[in-house]
Amino acid sequence: MVKEAFGKADTIENAVAEACKELGVDPEKVEYEVIKEPKQKTLGLFGGSQAEVRVFINVTPAEAASEYVKNILDCIGFDDIKIDVKQNEDNAEIVLEGDDVGFIIGRRGETLDALQYLAGLVANHVDNQYYRITINTGNYREKREETLSKLGKRLALKVIKTGKNVDLEPMNPYERRIIHTAVQQVNGAISFSEGEDLERHVVISPDPKNPVKPRRNYRDKRKGYQKGGRRSSSQNGGYKRTPYKENFERKPYQNRYNKPVDDEMISTSTLSQRSPIEKAGLPLFSKIEKKVNQD
Repeated sequence: MVKEAFGKADTIENAVAEACKELGVDPEKVEYEVIKEPKQKTLGLFGGSQAEVRVFINVTPAEAASEYVKNILDCIGFDDIKIDVKQNEDNAEIVLEGDDVGFIIGRRGETLDALQYLAGLVANHVDNQYYRITINTGNYREKREETLSKLGKRLALKVIKTGKNVDLEPMNPYERRIIHTAVQQVNGAISFSEGEDLERHVVISPDPKNPVKPRRNYRDKRKGYQKGGRRSSSQNGGYKRTPYKENFERKPYQNRYNKPVDDEMISTSTLSQRSPIEKAGLPLFSKIEKKVNQD
């Protein structure tokens, strides 16, 4: 795109300088053509005319976009932010550096995205061809891309496990492409966009052409595991508890010689009240001595 301005002055140099002020560029970076040569007045009193020049400069899409961004930042009071332009054949990255770049990013990058969108429109009007403009600051784009990529993969795995679609919040085309790329790396899930304009968003769903059975959790693989409870003792090689019977026949107590013993002797009340056997004339406890044969 050719950007031009006209200037008038007593001399050609002064006319060029006036036109460059209007363009906001250095006179050394422009080209100009003389429309009218200056004429001096006759006797210093009559006639004469000023010089007229046309100053022009070839502006690339990246330069037009960066100039637009600078004007916007100056108008909102961020005139101390440094602008660095990295331009290629069909795209350019405008990097902003300064103390207040956080305010330019906005909530989830909404302010930065809006500024990028407008700068892209300016760049595309230069040659009436598509030219991609990216505005970045503090590596925000790289961090955002990493976050969205992880989100897309995580939700794709969730969709495979649950078998249900997941709708994401509305995003711009650049962020939607990041999600689509991340989902493509997960076998068994697909993604597509729905909605119009500002409501356009990504939907992640199971791939009907390539269904994948979700992997079971380690606990689910254990024999006898029941969700929300514990395994019974009879499962996984444990013992089996005999069901309780209200009415059952009690067998007589057997001693070590397998001889029946009277129930009265082993009753709880009897055992608790039993006392050592005492015989007349013998102490309660006495020493037992070996009997010696005196024959």
